[in-house]
Amino acid sequence: MTDQLATGTDPRLGLTITHRRYVSYAEAHYAGHLVAGGYVLGLFGDVATEVCIRTDGDEGLLASYAEVRFLAPVRAGDVLEVSATVVRVGNRSRDLDLAARVVARGEPERGESAAGVLEPPTVAVTAQATVVVPPG
Repeated sequence: MTDQLATGTDPRLGLTITHRRYVSYAEAHYAGHLVAGGYVLGLFGDVATEVCIRTDGDEGLLASYAEVRFLAPVRAGDVLEVSATVVRVGNRSRDLDLAARVVARGEPERGESAAGVLEPPTVAVTAQATVVVPPG
């Protein structure tokens, strides 16, 4: 099998997987209930794993990240939508575009459990990743 980016014939191209996750207050490590950037990278790993399972029947391995950009804060009380889209299919590698968006945010100034939906969602982190899967 050859690299399918140019021809666009591989049905795996364009596959998008999305997870949503509430960010617990236990994840906050910094003032203002900020969450470490590594938390989102872990979520990227989870969604990339599902991509591999769906495309290749294997959990695969996340080999590398590129162009990681932290664009907006992630805070405890946020609801994140994390997505991975397959943009290239090689023999054993798959390139993914990743994005984490804040779709809802806690609003403690309105009350202890108050929260609101963000329209439009705020793009918090983007990255590119390469995953590898076993031959076969």
